Parts: sequence; C-alpha cells; structure tokens
Amino acid sequence: MRFALMIEPQQGLTYDEQLAIVRRAESVGFESFFRSDHYQSFPGPSGERTTDAWAVLAGLARETSTIGLGTLVSPVTFRHVGNLAKVVTTVDEMSGGRVEFGLGAGWNEPEHRQLGLPFPEIKERADMMEEQFAVLHGLWGEPDGWSFEGRHVTIVGAEFHPKPVARPGRPVSPNGAARPRLLTGGEGSPRSLRIAARYTDEFNLSSSSPATASLKFAELAAACEAIGRDPATMGRSVMAGVLIGRDEAELVRRKTALLAAFGNESGGDAWFATRKPRWVLGTPDQARAMVERFAAAGAERLMLQDFIPRDLAMIDLMADALF
Repeated sequence: MRFALMIEPQQGLTYDEQLAIVRRAESVGFESFFRSDHYQSFPGPSGERTTDAWAVLAGLARETSTIGLGTLVSPVTFRHVGNLAKVVTTVDEMSGGRVEFGLGAGWNEPEHRQLGLPFPEIKERADMMEEQFAVLHGLWGEPDGWSFEGRHVTIVGAEFHPKPVARPGRPVSPNGAARPRLLTGGEGSPRSLRIAARYTDEFNLSSSSPATASLKFAELAAACEAIGRDPATMGRSVMAGVLIGRDEAELVRRKTALLAAFGNESGGDAWFATRKPRWVLGTPDQARAMVERFAAAGAERLMLQDFIPRDLAMIDLMADALF
C-alpha cells in the first residue's frame, strides 16, 4: 500500500500552515500530498480563510523536494482548461515533475454562486470534464497544430510549450512527451468509471467501505475491458478519513478536536460510528487492520483525509503506524 496525505485547507489554513504540514509529511515519508480545491470554508464554520489550490501548490513546489503534489480534485468549473493546462504544467516544472493532477465535475454550488462561477447541471459538468480530459491529452500529447472541436471547448492549431517534465515512470503520450498522472474520482457512478477508463491513470474512490470498494473496483475493471484497456494499467485508490491515536486516551482527545473543527455538523460517538466502516479510525492496530481491508479490496493507494492537519503529531503517528 502507498500513502498520500490529503487535507481540506478551506478549513481556514494559511499558506504557512499548509507548508508546515507538507514539510512534516515529506519528512516522515509520505509518498504524496493532495489538497482539495475549494473557495468556501467547510466543514465547520463558514467565513474562514481559503486559498487557491494551484497558487499554494506552486509555492509548495519550490519549498519541498521529494513529495508528490496534486489536487483531489480541481473542479472543471473553476478554470478554463487551456489556462489550467498551462498552470499545471508550470507548477510541474517548478516541482521538477512531481505533480499529479486530479480533475472532477465539482459539486459545491454556493462557492460558485459567491464568486460568479458557472455551475450548470451535473450532466453538463460531466460533459465538460470529459472534454477537458480530452483537451489535456491533446495539448500535452499531440503534435503542434492539433485542433479540437467540442461543445464547450474549441482549439485551433495548438502549440503548447513547454511540455510537462520528462521524468522516469510518468505516462508517455503518443508524441513521446511525458505528462503528469491524471486522476478522477467520486463514489463510482457508471459514467465516472467510463471517463476514468478512457482518460485517466487512476480512479480515486471516496466515501466507501472496503466492501463497496471491492465492488466498485470490479466495475472499474469492466469499464476498462469494455474499451479494450488492460485493467492492470488503471490505478486504484481510496480517499478515507483518518483519525488515530497511540492509545484510547489520545484517540479521545483527537475525536474531541475533530468534533470541534466540524462544529455543529458533527455529533459525538454516533457520528463516529457511522464513519467507522469507511475511515481509518482508532488505535494503530485498528488503523492497520482497516488498511489491510482496503488492500484486500484492491486499493493500491490510500489518500488519508486529515481533518485536523494542524496536529502534526498525528501525521507522525500515521507514518509510524502504517508505513
């Protein structure tokens, strides 16, 4: 099993706090770091500070050296895909080729409304996502002069330089250029699995128990086979909430801190009970047992979703307990 740390910086985290978190994750051996891409603060109190995901990742690219960096996931509604391709490629260059890129349809309507961003119905957003993946493949992977005609994007005679960083182990496009690994995710709707099979290198399953993960990964394999793709070429990961303590007393303290961070959206032991089937939750032995269950379900990587990331000691404990 491989491990990424995933945080929700819209909970009011400054850039300096995010930098401290990522440096700690890098120092203890996390393979990669992913952050959400949101402009409204939640869970917990509204009105907290929020930061732009790609501006933050550009800074982190220069202030870290080994850890992978990415979004999980950037909504198609936030940025025009041509601009987005340039931003991702620039941050990739700044990091020496450590970027992985997650793209999704978006879901949080209020943050769009508050900033004047478009928020069409889900079918249209899914159409936009499919087109944007096609455009990313084209801009990074087709020869100069490539054109594209879609419902939402039209490109004529593209010239896109520089290409992403050529680094061993990265996917290689038909033109021989390397590119970042592409991810999408969600709860595994049929269309999301079809889009993943056609365009992405990894599907990230969220809000799912190991039993559900096993079923969804089987559906993902079938979606790959339906278009003649070897399912073994598709990465499989799970985003799972994480809360661990070295003993019961430490676990209780962290539960209290997490409930405070969530505010009125949470409710004590009953709240945790509903998440126990799908979170990495408990003492080290309990956490390792859940990781083993996800591995048996077919997950190759866990994005450990940390809702109290200012607690750097828990990042240390994740590494000690799970790696």
